[in-house]
Amino acid sequence: MKMKLGKTNLEVNKNGFGALPIQRCNMDESIEILQKAYANGIDFYDTAHFYTDSEEKLGNAFEDVRENIYLASKTAAETPKVFWSDLETSLKSLKTDYLDLYQFHNISFTPKNDDELFKAMIQAKEDGMINHIGITTHKITFAHEAIESGLYETLQYPFSYLSGSEEIDLVNKCKQLDVGFIAMKAMGGGLIKNSKASYAFLNQFDNVLPIWGIQKISELDEFLSYDENTVLNDSLKAEIEKDKNELGEDFCRGCGYCMPCPEGIKINTCARMSLWVRRFPTEPHLTEEWQQIMAKSEDCIECYSCVDNCPYELDIPRLLKENYEDYKNILSGKTKV
Repeated sequence: MKMKLGKTNLEVNKNGFGALPIQRCNMDESIEILQKAYANGIDFYDTAHFYTDSEEKLGNAFEDVRENIYLASKTAAETPKVFWSDLETSLKSLKTDYLDLYQFHNISFTPKNDDELFKAMIQAKEDGMINHIGITTHKITFAHEAIESGLYETLQYPFSYLSGSEEIDLVNKCKQLDVGFIAMKAMGGGLIKNSKASYAFLNQFDNVLPIWGIQKISELDEFLSYDENTVLNDSLKAEIEKDKNELGEDFCRGCGYCMPCPEGIKINTCARMSLWVRRFPTEPHLTEEWQQIMAKSEDCIECYSCVDNCPYELDIPRLLKENYEDYKNILSGKTKV
């Protein structure tokens, strides 16, 4: 099933591939996953300079079929000098001389026409190093600012069946403005277990390209099994409502933008441990190693630097305290999961 990615006019498979998780695979495993995705029609691959060796793995997997796929990467550069360095590194790692889409990667402002940073992006396009310009963000105010500017052909933003009316309005606004919408965190940052329900939900939006974060062949096989006939039925709707009621709105998505913590707390895990132990096998998270990780939560000095950096404006010190108390109760047997 194909879709048009906004004003880029790229015709892409409705299943996009998010290449962040293959950082956790070795080279051979990654190439096997990527080449199977390609053999089954997936043609849009999203990575970033920031994702350690992800670009290198894509380059090794697709060097011989480059013209048959679309490669999207990102830069977190906030100066032209770093922008050019990132772009050159990405092209070398991906073994290509151009990118189909290059995106500003969740930077602290929205580059405008007269910014030197945006001028560098335009120059890269004029030089044939990139074909289309996009932006990624976790902040809805930045998202609206970007798409209203008319400068960006795509927006990458968190979107899943846990999203609310604000996010759905954003998707519809992108459609009106012909801005391609790339859905990151389509599995709720790992908290959604039902891939079929997730696919069916996103399948309702013909302008949304989900980029599934895949690190196992079994995960890839799940998404390959879905198509235009995978629609929301009463059973899937019930699963979605159950998840939404369980998770609520005040939960950590695990994006990691709150990090690093000056006290060494692994915030993006500790602030959502209650959800992990209830939604996934509990035992792996009760080891001595995990107990030590969770105990670091007590070192929080409430400096609120994490809150300042959180795209969802969560009260992270409170979440750390609540999750650690719950964790201790689970360890002691006071709370059953």
